Amino acid sequence: MKTIALSWRYLVSRPLAAGLNLLLLALGLAAITFVLLTRAQIDRAFERDLAGIDAVVGAKGSPMQLILAGVFHLDVPPGNIPLAAVQALARDPRVAQLIPLSLGDSYQGFRIVGTTPDYLRHYGAQLAQGQPWQAPMEVVLGAQAAQATGLQPGQAFAGAHGLGGGGAAHAAHPYRVVGVLVPCGCVLDRLVLTATESVWAVHEVAHGKADAHDDDHDAAREDEQREITLALIRYRSPLAAVSFPRFVNSTTKLQAAAPALEITRLLRMVGVGADVLRGFGAVLLLTAALSVFIALWNAVRERRADLALLRMLGASPARLAGLLLCEALWLAVLASVLGLLVGHGLTGLLGYLLQAEQSLPLTGWLWLGVEAWVPVLALGVAVLAALLPALSAYRVEAGQLLSSKN
Repeated sequence: MKTIALSWRYLVSRPLAAGLNLLLLALGLAAITFVLLTRAQIDRAFERDLAGIDAVVGAKGSPMQLILAGVFHLDVPPGNIPLAAVQALARDPRVAQLIPLSLGDSYQGFRIVGTTPDYLRHYGAQLAQGQPWQAPMEVVLGAQAAQATGLQPGQAFAGAHGLGGGGAAHAAHPYRVVGVLVPCGCVLDRLVLTATESVWAVHEVAHGKADAHDDDHDAAREDEQREITLALIRYRSPLAAVSFPRFVNSTTKLQAAAPALEITRLLRMVGVGADVLRGFGAVLLLTAALSVFIALWNAVRERRADLALLRMLGASPARLAGLLLCEALWLAVLASVLGLLVGHGLTGLLGYLLQAEQSLPLTGWLWLGVEAWVPVLALGVAVLAALLPALSAYRVEAGQLLSSKN
């Protein structure tokens, strides 16, 4: 205990050097913690939102854009596709389930998605308040959308044209909130969900197509002209993954994108940035180790009189070496605490910024088992940096220290 207390006093006696070493170590550990937290949560979000979706069908364009827009609602879709073509795909024997999605409007930045109740069942959504929509112009809010907008069941609002907010409001055709979902940690949390017919009604009115039709022929022709934005598809068997996308891409004017392939490509690109940040943290740790080594090496030279006095008072060479090791371990413990806090704080800040953009959910309150290696890494770096100075203090005799001082 005396060695631990004395090493702490030696450490705080050089606040500038100790502060610099602590800062370098903490920044390196914070960068590594940040990478671990963000990568784990992004992987979980992708895995959770992609579960059960084998293909996304939409307008021709970028497959990556189609996946980001249709599954994660992080991008603008390439365009609309005919409803009749989607209905034909739903009858394909290789398709077990097809969920249509119609986009185009938003409310305070949260996307209004026209779909069917199958979309709620797909993610196992449950209602916290109210009931599912029963008719056009009724909406169910995701948990994040409800919290941010303050809307409650029974209230009405007007959607705005465009997916980013700021567009012209469809004030003549307001939506009415009938339910709020329980937080699911999935993409539904940040969506405003309604029947597909709601989206058609708003946009047909906006384009002057609201006139009533008196005969079935005109109604059927109207259905043929209707469009949706994209469709989420689940295959009946794994073998469909080989033939279905090729069939859609080559024989129709639509595009089928495989989420597994595109997300693997996306994670590979994201992984490059994570590797860069991880490498930056490693460089900081290496710099911190070198700085700690230099500081402890100079401490041995500066404390020759103190070390000689300790030897004369009966301290063993191992005690002197342990004194320097304890200083390094103090730095490691403090840097571990500070690095973990900063890493979680940065993740929480990023999550707050992404939440403001209605993007991927990230939190700084998540603790991962792999984070236990962060203090182990800090202790390892500190011990390696202190080995040579500690060995030097261990080998020097009291007589040599005193003669060097004189």
